[in-house]
Amino acid sequence: MSILRKITLATALIGTTLTAQAVDLTKVPAGAYAVDPTHAYVNFQYTHLGLSRPMLAFDDFTIDMELDNENVANSKIMVNIDPKSIQAGSDIWKSHLTGGDFFDVGTHPEITFSSTSIEQTGEDTLAVVGDLTIKGTTAPVTLDVTLHAAMNHPMSGKPVIGFSATGQLMRSAFGLGKFAPNVSDEVDLIISAEVMQ
Repeated sequence: MSILRKITLATALIGTTLTAQAVDLTKVPAGAYAVDPTHAYVNFQYTHLGLSRPMLAFDDFTIDMELDNENVANSKIMVNIDPKSIQAGSDIWKSHLTGGDFFDVGTHPEITFSSTSIEQTGEDTLAVVGDLTIKGTTAPVTLDVTLHAAMNHPMSGKPVIGFSATGQLMRSAFGLGKFAPNVSDEVDLIISAEVMQ
């Protein structure tokens, strides 16, 4: 067996072992956690004319968690996003997205999410339901969350939790339906973050 094949197999076995281990939230203390802004991403994706799947992002946001490490259902998650910070790939597109047809940031300077329920759906997975407010309209959204780790950070020594989350919304429900269905009404949310005490 070649060295490369041995390394590939060993990597696959290590990856399988790591993903098989359940994340134990009792390994970190209960209480308030805040996002590490250097290791967090809030992205969204849609379909443009059936031709492409643009991926856009916000650069300025907070993610706060109030953790009950014994009963995660009693925890809370809050997200606050500055829509002016959207990363759109061009100044023209950013100006359009922040204007009145879409986020209208002059009138609605923030996007918020506040969890209303958290359900453990697997060893490392949660269903987080919450109120999402965009452009003055509030509607429920469900985020499917995968916990990656809960530990003391190997560099800072502080308690840290890593997770990713996905969800879907209809942008027209928030007054953002311009150009639908040519630009898909369905928007996929993709979040990856580390929160730290």
